[in-house]
This record gives sequence, structure tokens and C-alpha cells, in this order.
Amino acid sequence: MSGPVPTYVAEQFSEDEQTILRRYFTNLDGPVFALVNLPEVVKGALFARYSRSAKSLRRLFLDEFVGELDTTGDETIDATIGLDRAEALYDRVFFEYGDDSVAQLGGVHLACEQASNLLTKVLEWGRLMSYLEQSTRYIPYDERLGGRFRYFRDPELLASNLGARYVGDMDQLFDIYATMARDIQDHFREHHPKSEQDSDFVYRQAIRAKAFDATRGILPAASLSNVGIYASGQAFEALLLRMRSHPLPEAVSYSAMMLEELRKVVPSFLKRVDLPERGQAWSEYLETNRRAMETVAYEMLSGDDVQGPTASSVDLVDFDPDGELKVVAAMLYPYTGLAESRLLDRVRAMSVEDRMAVMRAYVGERGNRRHKPGRALERTDYRFDVVSDYGAFRDLQRHRLMTIEWQELGPLHGYTRPPSVDEAGMSDRFDEAMELSAGLWAALSERFPERAAYAVALAYRVRYVMQFNAREAMHLIELRTSIQGHPSYRAVGQEMHRLIAEKAGHRAIAEMMTFTDHSGGADLERLGAERRAEERRSAAGGS
Repeated sequence: MSGPVPTYVAEQFSEDEQTILRRYFTNLDGPVFALVNLPEVVKGALFARYSRSAKSLRRLFLDEFVGELDTTGDETIDATIGLDRAEALYDRVFFEYGDDSVAQLGGVHLACEQASNLLTKVLEWGRLMSYLEQSTRYIPYDERLGGRFRYFRDPELLASNLGARYVGDMDQLFDIYATMARDIQDHFREHHPKSEQDSDFVYRQAIRAKAFDATRGILPAASLSNVGIYASGQAFEALLLRMRSHPLPEAVSYSAMMLEELRKVVPSFLKRVDLPERGQAWSEYLETNRRAMETVAYEMLSGDDVQGPTASSVDLVDFDPDGELKVVAAMLYPYTGLAESRLLDRVRAMSVEDRMAVMRAYVGERGNRRHKPGRALERTDYRFDVVSDYGAFRDLQRHRLMTIEWQELGPLHGYTRPPSVDEAGMSDRFDEAMELSAGLWAALSERFPERAAYAVALAYRVRYVMQFNAREAMHLIELRTSIQGHPSYRAVGQEMHRLIAEKAGHRAIAEMMTFTDHSGGADLERLGAERRAEERRSAAGGS
């Protein structure tokens, strides 16, 4: 798929800043660039800071990092010119002989900026990659980029007779968001007064986070985000092959920028991506299968469409009734010489108390949610069919070890309006934004079906399936039900935990998840986390 290339806002740097940046970034003006010639801890720290800052990565480096580094030894380096020659050894082993494992040994930190929320879900598909995404909880989306609100502008859409409406409706959505995010902070200050124990900074951060949580549902899926990715050459190759076959034009054009920058760092690992008989054939295979499935699904399931709004729900659709027995056998397996079939027979013959004794010994005393038992919990799986707002989905989707598939984003399942919006008396403004979003989606859907989802606000619901083993369930549920989490995904995690215990009957496994929080939530969800962060800053002598 080809078409006009989107226009991205180019950053402006002084000559002195450019001189510094050229040593460490593969370009100075594009939205995609790799980090080179920096210590691994610095790259990791930059990406960690990325998620809570509205700044670009290059600006963050200049403002907050470069002063702490000794860069005098790098003065002759110019990373923006790329590599003049490929690595001969990797060429011979990897390309000529096809030893894919070699491509697992070289990693790249890649910054992907000005990506729509639709594109971020494509970027974050791979299991063998590490991601950090800009948070809607800490970034005020009314801040403009290059004088414009931060949403993706597809060039073909803008050039059509719908272009003016797209820009006008998007600007109006962002105006509603900006006004509500400001006004609802006043509401939260009134109902959650500052405690004497909290600094102004901690209180302000907690109030802002709660306000952004309440209003993020107004943001459309076209909203721009920054994503930091660390991955091996092999993982990037797989990602690019998928992106080149994707129906969203933004994904296809963005993959070209990624490939250009990655080839400046690990060229040999990516030689196959656009070769006709290699990567191109692979991408065509993926695209052909996708089109065939679209056709067969339409032929066999047409007429059985969504008839109206669908309530938020979590349904456990598949599990193993013998899952706990198999987990106990897996726990014992490394400590015996018995075959697994024999072990299962022995476990079936045990009393409930004996099986519980095995599980208690295996789990031990967990001091916090990061103390996790071993891989025996991977012996049983759970598959959930979920309907939630898209904002919750975008947070849950980033759990890499699970299997996740999602359906097309649209307004047909209805939307979720946060209770705090009702309490603040802002329901009418929120509903106005939802109507605006749905109207724009309807206008786009016939001519631009792949791009109509750009118009859909994050409060609209989407249906998706999540499948993971009990070990991943422990990680996901405990993390996503924590008190500082967003209410929408906390509700999903809490219901998953209940269903594992009650519908699957795996009560012992559910009881292992001791750090699952079923409380209704805190008045200011992020207040505790901000207090702890300030304590750490104070202990480190920071500001």
C-alpha cells in the first residue's frame, strides 16, 4: 500500500545543540530515530523519563541528561550519517546462511514519536520487545505541537472533501478536553483538599493525574503519542514485516522511516525486509491472508452485527477444570524422578489439604507483588472475552506475554462515562464530545474505513480477547488492580480475579494472588505513589 507521506513536525535546535545531538541520535528532525554511542543505563533512563514527559526524547536529553555526561570523547562522532559498510561477519552468517539467532544478539533503542494511538497498538504487538509509551495520566494533551493540537493528520484524508471537517471536529474534541481537564481540577481540589503532610508538588501532581484520568476518554484515537522501543534486530524485522502489510496507511509509511533509521545501526539484520523473495513475499503472505479472512468472515457472518451499545464486561470463556491439579503436579515435577503422568495420578489421589501444602510451599511468603513463584503456574491457562473502553484496552494490551486479539474500533458498543464527570456536573459536555466523535466516524467510515477509527474517542468500548497462563494472570491482575491504577482497567482485573476463583473454581490459584486489590479505589489514586516518589527524591538529594 502506498500513498502520500504524512507531514511530521520537525524539531528545532540551535547549532550548539545540533553539534551535541549528532553524536547520539541517527537524525535530528524526523519522528523516528535510534539512540547510539550512549551507555545502556542512560538510554534506559531516557526511555523511563519519556513516559511522563511531554518533551521529545532529544529535547529531554538536552534539558535533563547531557549536563550529567562527559561527552568530550565523542566530539568526532556523527551518528546521523549512518554506516558506510555492513558488518561482514553478520552478513555472512545471518544473510547468506540464514542463521536467525544471530539477529537476536544486537539490540537497538528506537524512539517512535508523533504516532497515533492506533499506530502505538501496532508498534506494541511483538512479545520479544520492550516498550515505554507516553502516559495520558501525566501529559496534558491540550499542549500543542508546532502550533497544532496533537492528533494525526492523514494526508489523503486531509486532501479529500472530508479534510476540513476532520480538522474542525478534531480541534473541537481537543477544545472540550482542554476545558474539562482544567475545570474538573477545580472540582477535585474542592472535594479533596490538600493535606498538611503533602507538598504542593505532590498534591498538584495527584490532582492533575485524576483530572487527566477523568477526561482522557474524550481524546480521539488519532491523538499522538511517543513510544520508546528496545528490541533485537530479529524482533524489529518481524515488526516491520507486519507493518508493511498493515491496512492502516500510517503503519506502512511509518515502517519505512523505522527501517531507514534501523539500517544506520544494524543494517545486516534488516537486509531481508524489502527483498522481493524474502521480506516482501512474507508481507504479501500476511496481507493476502488478512484479506481472505475479511472476505470469508463477511460471507459467513454478515447480518449478525452489533445491534446497540454493549455494556462493559469480562467473561471467562475457556479454562481447564483440572488446571489446579496440573499446576500441583508441575510444582512437584523438578523434585522427583516420576513421569508427569504418574505424578498426576499421585496428585489426584492426594487430599485437598496435601495439595494445598504443596502450593503453600511453592508460593512461600510473598513480601510484595514482585515476589512471584515459578513456572509451574504456566501449566494452566485462562481465556477472557472483554468489552471495555479503549483507554483501558490500550493499557492492558501492552502485557507482552499473553495472547491478545481485538476487533475493529468504532462507536457501536457505546461509551463509558466516568462517575467523577457526573459528580462534577460535566456529563453534557462529555456526551457532546462522544456525539462529535461518533458523527465524524460515521462520515469517514464509508470512504476511509481503515482510518475512521482515528475519530473514535478513547471512552468508546472495544471488544477483545486475552489469553494467559496463571503466572501471567498473577502479574497482570496484581499490577492492574493496584490502588493507583486507572479505575477502568482496575475493574477488568478485579473481575478476572473473581472469575478465576468462582467460575473456574481455581480458588487456590486465586488466593496466591495476595496483592490483588478489590477496594473501590482511593480519593486521589496517584497520591500514595507521588508521596513515595518524593520520598525517594528527597533521600537521593534530588529536586
